[in-house]
Amino acid sequence: MTTTLAKDPAQAAARHAAPGQKRVTRRPNWVAGTASWIWLAIVIVPIYWIVITSFKAQSDYYAENPLAPPSNPTLANYQLVIESDFVRYFMNSVIVTVGAVVPAVAVSFMAAYAIVRSGRGRFLRYTNSMFLMGLAIPHQATIIPIYLIIIKLGLYDTPMALILPSIAFSIPLSVLVLSNFIRDVPKELFESMRLDGASELGTLWNLALPLTRPAVVTVTIYNALTIWNGFLLPLILTQSPEQRTLPLALWTFQGQYSVNVPAVLASVVLTTLPILVIYVVGRRQLLAGLTAGFGK
Repeated sequence: MTTTLAKDPAQAAARHAAPGQKRVTRRPNWVAGTASWIWLAIVIVPIYWIVITSFKAQSDYYAENPLAPPSNPTLANYQLVIESDFVRYFMNSVIVTVGAVVPAVAVSFMAAYAIVRSGRGRFLRYTNSMFLMGLAIPHQATIIPIYLIIIKLGLYDTPMALILPSIAFSIPLSVLVLSNFIRDVPKELFESMRLDGASELGTLWNLALPLTRPAVVTVTIYNALTIWNGFLLPLILTQSPEQRTLPLALWTFQGQYSVNVPAVLASVVLTTLPILVIYVVGRRQLLAGLTAGFGK
């Protein structure tokens, strides 16, 4: 009769190790661990304070410990923010963000595909150089020419006054990122698509886009966050309260209710929620796009 005993894999590996082999033990890195916890506290504590304070009444904010949870939680601050035309400002931000991101990503992807597939075409090489030059020009340096152009076009204080410059600012970096990803696609796949009779548009849609989807999602999320948080363009190119986006509305709201700190922080929470939703929805593709190439 044979009896089989279950053994711990670690003990079995140690028992069958070579006689001259030394066991490797990992020493805990206390410095890195401590620094990580300190950094986590620096990030988490302000977020925690903003969230709990937004549920406090104005009178409780000055009477209680700032880091203590609210003794009498209330949604009055959120109600005040929503009643202050928050929905209108939210929709303005959505219109500007979607109206700028979709054309910018579409144009950037097609431009990146044309630049990579053109080989040594002189015109497209010059076009690529122009895109790269756009990265060297700070946005603040172009705000006065943009303002004058918007005035000449009669678009001042309209959503298009924000959408058109946002598209222009988003394209250079998007083309740079997407072209690098398209270059990583093996040329043999493009050749096989050509031999199968696929057109350039079919190759772009059926081959390049699926293989570079993480990069497309990464560029989309980055541009969406940049445009959503944009403050300079709405400040310069809009005037009426009806055209304000959330960052500009948050600034004016803070000036109007500066004494009511919980209400101001409630507006901060509501302004940040869409950003968190965008990150949660595209988190996996975003991480795949950011880490692509590290294993090469």
